Amino acid sequence: MEQSLEDSYARFGPFVLRRCRALLRTDDAAQDAMHDVFVQLLSHRVPAAAHELAPWLNRVATNVCLNRLRSQRRSPLDQSDALALQIASTEEPGGQVLAGRMLEVLFGRFPVSSRDIAVLHLLDGLTLGEIAAEVGLSVSGVRKRLRALAAHGLSLEVPP
Repeated sequence: MEQSLEDSYARFGPFVLRRCRALLRTDDAAQDAMHDVFVQLLSHRVPAAAHELAPWLNRVATNVCLNRLRSQRRSPLDQSDALALQIASTEEPGGQVLAGRMLEVLFGRFPVSSRDIAVLHLLDGLTLGEIAAEVGLSVSGVRKRLRALAAHGLSLEVPP
């Protein structure tokens, strides 16, 4: 079922804003980035189903924020921003390919939704209930995915 832009904004706007805030660290920059994400929703072919839209929005929000960080590379605000910029703007030949390959090795046997759950849990610090609401699974389903990732050596603390 296809959602209108207003419905998507109301449902996923807070999720996208949290993601942008986590990466950009300022509310004004996060608000601007969030609006850019929803502009891309208008101008690109996107998944129609809500369970596919959340991961798409997460990827676009991450890319928009990383692009903004790259453009601010000359003047990092603090030490954590400098580290984020270093990761985001790797210019080593093959650096991005190597990073992508490492992620493939770590997450290759898991569904994309498990990757999204790991990011929401580890990076964004969402609770299991919040993650469940974002990805359209039950809390026990989220817990099961996190335990499967932890069983394969990823450093995760899975709440009971």
